Amino acid sequence: MNASDTAVLSHAETAGLVKRVAGLVLMPDDPDFQTECATFNLMTPLHPAVAVGAICAADVQAAVRFAAGRELPIAVLATGHQMVGSAKGAVLINMSRMNAVHINPARHLARVEGGARWQQVLDRADKFGLAPVSGTSPTVGVVGYHLGGGASPILGRTHGYASDHIQAIEIVTADGELRQVTPLSNSDLFWALRGGKGNFGVVTALEFTLFPIRRFYGGGLFFAGEHAGQVLHRWREWVVNLPREMSSSMAFLRLPPLPDVPELLRDKFVMHMRFSSLRSPAEADGVLAPMRAIAPALLDTIAELPYRDAGSMFTEPRAPVPWVERSVMLRSFPSEAADALLALLGPNAHTDLSFAVLRPLGGALERLPVVPDAVPGRTARWSLLGVGGSHPDLALAFEKQLTTLIDAMAPWAQDETAPNLLSPQQGTTSEELRAIYGAERYARLAAIKKQYDPLNLFRVNHNITPA
Repeated sequence: MNASDTAVLSHAETAGLVKRVAGLVLMPDDPDFQTECATFNLMTPLHPAVAVGAICAADVQAAVRFAAGRELPIAVLATGHQMVGSAKGAVLINMSRMNAVHINPARHLARVEGGARWQQVLDRADKFGLAPVSGTSPTVGVVGYHLGGGASPILGRTHGYASDHIQAIEIVTADGELRQVTPLSNSDLFWALRGGKGNFGVVTALEFTLFPIRRFYGGGLFFAGEHAGQVLHRWREWVVNLPREMSSSMAFLRLPPLPDVPELLRDKFVMHMRFSSLRSPAEADGVLAPMRAIAPALLDTIAELPYRDAGSMFTEPRAPVPWVERSVMLRSFPSEAADALLALLGPNAHTDLSFAVLRPLGGALERLPVVPDAVPGRTARWSLLGVGGSHPDLALAFEKQLTTLIDAMAPWAQDETAPNLLSPQQGTTSEELRAIYGAERYARLAAIKKQYDPLNLFRVNHNITPA
């Protein structure tokens, strides 16, 4: 930790910043400070020295220059789904007000500001019969999702990672300059940003490709927990043969009695098989038949849906909640791995974890992009994410059980991991990140970091230190 990471600022010291920022500048003793610093994950509270509520790129530049002049760390907040560290002593830049979304239907292109969320893009693109390579949660920030790769559960196997389709990035780097980054302009930075997350600056705008998709066929089959072994083993064999226009994942659910949880699923252990298809419903139903025949479904929600409602097929929270998570990417998932998972998460397991999802990758997610990027983990065939949530008092129990879960998958795991899946407890050292990115990729990222952020101002993250 640098001495500047514990900095305390006075109102006199920030007076010049207040004059240069059109948005808000708030100090810890200001009434709205805590609201300005609020995160979606309530287990990752922030305690910066000052919070800047930016409303334009010039505000971002002013905040970055203020931090650079004092060598203070810079933290960026869009939605707060994936925060690393408390931002103590940092200049926090809240991007949530910069959330404009523009669609160019002729070019199949979206341009979003740094604080835009997925549901905004889904709704705007839908008006033109277009769809983005989006994730499971409509409340997640669009920029952070892209910078970490973005393996869409519906379009990923067909179109690859979201980062593959970025056309241009507008970013304020550590020197306070606003740069236009494309494959032809600042190409080294374009490579690093797509996979390097927030290590290189504050993204104020992003342009990416949309696809002519208006509807899809998808939803879930919910099976009683007593059928978990039969369901998991049969699904494991079935899912690897899906065409790339179809995707599926399997979730172990122990959902609390929240208002948005169906009564049938509250306080019960169930297996949730998610499924989506870009082919016709008739063809998809034919493929689904073996899974529907395994056991009676408690609930079958699979139907034709507008793509703007893609988030409805997942059990993601719509309002801020506390949670702890860990993830791992796997080279394979044989029957032995399934048995190990069932022992820890199945009907006879004594676990406090509320959610774990196993997802096969493959298809276009294995494909290298036309314009190379820094996204690691493309060789993985499966991903596993475990979550303990809604009970902050169980945080230590969650951490212990998540460690046990990830350790149990070690025989089939690989080091390279998608950045979007990393928890605050993962990738906390340069050695760990070097393994996560791979030595060659990490060395190049560190060299680019030295060029654009030599003082490592952008370090409130999974931090790539300057070479």
